[in-house]
Order: sequence, then C-alpha cells, then structure tokens
Amino acid sequence: MGEVEEAMLLLKEEDEGTRRTSVPTQLMKLKRTHWWILVFISIFFLISAQAIAVLLGRFYYNEGGNSKWISTLVQTCGFPILYIPLCLLPASHSSSSSSCSFTTLVWIYLSLGLAIGLDNLLYSTGLLYLSASTYSILCASQLAFNGVFSYYINSQKITCLILFSVLCLSVSAVLVSLDDDSNSPSGDSKWSYLIGCFCTVLASLIYSLQLSLMQFSFENVLKSETFSMVLEMQIYTSLVASCVAVIGLFASGEWMLLSEEMKEFQEGQVIYVLTLVGTAVSWQLGSVGAVALIFLVSSLFSNLIGTLSLIVTPLAAIAVFHDKLTEVKMVAMLIAFTGFAFYIYQNYLDDLNVERLRKTQAE
Repeated sequence: MGEVEEAMLLLKEEDEGTRRTSVPTQLMKLKRTHWWILVFISIFFLISAQAIAVLLGRFYYNEGGNSKWISTLVQTCGFPILYIPLCLLPASHSSSSSSCSFTTLVWIYLSLGLAIGLDNLLYSTGLLYLSASTYSILCASQLAFNGVFSYYINSQKITCLILFSVLCLSVSAVLVSLDDDSNSPSGDSKWSYLIGCFCTVLASLIYSLQLSLMQFSFENVLKSETFSMVLEMQIYTSLVASCVAVIGLFASGEWMLLSEEMKEFQEGQVIYVLTLVGTAVSWQLGSVGAVALIFLVSSLFSNLIGTLSLIVTPLAAIAVFHDKLTEVKMVAMLIAFTGFAFYIYQNYLDDLNVERLRKTQAE
C-alpha cells in the first residue's frame, strides 16, 4: 500500500480513540507524492496570503481608512474569482457528490456564512485597535481553541504534546493581552487596546469553531468526493458573509463616508482601491488554502498552518510598519513558536506511526 490516505485509514483503525481522518474516494486514488504536492500548495497559499492580507489591512487603517465594515467586506467579497478554478475542474456538482439534500446544503452555507461574517467583523475591530504584530500573536490562540473543538467535535486525539502546544499558545495570548503596546493605533487608551484584544481572541475562538464544523460537515454531512465542494463551500459561505457586511455597511451609515475616506487616503485614491482589492484577493486565496487543508488533512492541521503564518506575520510587521518589539512580545512569540513546535513534532510522530503501519500491512 503506497498511498498515504490508506495509511491514514490504517492509523484510524488502530485505535478507536485516535483522531478521525476522512479521506474522500478521489483522494485515495492519489499517490503519496501527489497528495503532498496538494498539501504544500495549500500551505503556501494559506501562509503567504494570510500574512499579506493582515499587512494590507493594517496599511488601510494606518493610511486613513476607518471603516470596520469595509474591512469586514473585503475579507469575503473576492469570492467570484473562485469561479475560475471551479469552472476548470471536471464537471461535478455538489448535488451529485454530496449525500445531503439541497435544504441541508442551504442551512450549512447560511449558518457558516453568518458565523464568518461575525468573525470577520471582530477581526476587523481587533486590527483597528491593535498593531499588526500584537494582532497576529493574539490570533495564534486559535490553535488552542481548535484543539479543544477538534477533540469534542472531530474526535481528535489530544496527546501530551498537543496539550503542551495548547497551553503554550494560551499563555502567549495572555501575555500579549497584558502588554502595554506603545505602538497600538488606539494611542493611550487602555480600554481600546483591551477591546481590540478581546475582539481578536473572540474572533479566534469563533474561527476555530468554524473550522471544526467545516470538517464535521465534510466528513459526516456532505461526504464530498470532489475538490469542487471545497470551492463551493468557500464561495457560498463567502456570499452569505459578504451580504452580512453589506447590510452592516448601509445600516451603520459608513457607506456615506466612503467617498470622503477615499479622497483623504494618504497614499491616494488609486492606492486606496488597490489596497482593498489586494486585501480581498489575499483573503480568498488564504481561505481556499485553509478549507483545502481541512479537506485534505484536518481542521486542526489547517489551523496549525494558519498559526505558523501568524507567528511569521509579526516579524514582517516589524520590518514594514516598524512595530516595537517589546520584551513581552519577544517572550510571547518564543512561547507561541514552542507551542507550534510541539504540535509539529506530534505530527512527525504520527507520520512515523503511519509509515510503520503501512509497512506492516504491506508485509
């Protein structure tokens, strides 16, 4: 048996308490090398796109942007570009590759889309009040939340190493929230800083829950056998989230201030538009990478890679925006990286176990 997915199924059969891994039929036909190629492509899109999106979002606020709803909208409104790869895939619709009814699909897309809309608003609020480096370190707490949700929702096995990883990332988030960030855009307002921290951590919690629910949907409800379902999941949930953002934009009255905001943008109107467009495209590419990793591996692995990006982003923010690297931030980043390393090592041990089981079965 030279296929990694079959080996993963062997690992699942070894112990009923181990983590659940759903492997669609088409993925089982892939060779190990092809599967890893898809995984690495997804990882590249997730890490690079998410880092760029966060930096562009902070740039928007730094240069005079002030609309939380526009910042929320650009996180999902780029979904039409996903129709391009969807149309290039072999003809296979969700209705034929999924065992659930149309009504169930609508409820899944609607509920996840509403959660994404709320999540994006919280992230936008957090980024408004926090520096890019502080925001990114706090977002790393999503891996800790996802470890808990994966255990209860996706039957993910929580080993000692994963538990240490969760604890390290939790401690890292607490340290950053207690730090006096002199580079915070909220200025001297400690309350604004705390609100930004609270919104970011709450958004990370909702995002982690959303990832676990997506994995549960793929495994137990949609039971998809095509990658087109991954794109459709992203398209239709983004459509719902974009509608939420548009409603909020008009209900809040912020739409009336957009023309003035564009004129007063320090880098000019063209850069204003390019910033929003670039942010929208980056978020979509990053989201597709995240959903693809859920489909190919698991929600916890997808969140792990997203966390890696959030550990790298503060370094980019320090270089681009000259954020102050305080002692607390340095310690928090070191602890967060340690937590990430714990989880990586656990995945390495799991892979060794898979290889051992695969060789045993082959014999």
